[in-house]
Amino acid sequence: MPHTPDRPRRIRVQRDGPLLIEGPVEVVDENGEVTASHRFAVAICTCRRSRMFPWCDTSHRRRGRRPCEGGPEGGPV
Repeated sequence: MPHTPDRPRRIRVQRDGPLLIEGPVEVVDENGEVTASHRFAVAICTCRRSRMFPWCDTSHRRRGRRPCEGGPEGGPV
């Protein structure tokens, strides 16, 4: 469902995955650079493994979890 003034933009949070955001979106990085997508939905990388960062390219699926990402070695999830 598209974003409208009376309906907030929806963001879906997935454990061990990207943020799924209803588009279109503009992402501003720490240097102030703006990256835009006009798709109806986008996946934003949260693990920083993507070669297309800030967009998710599913690189998180090819590698194991880092110890700092939760679980017994990394503390609470």
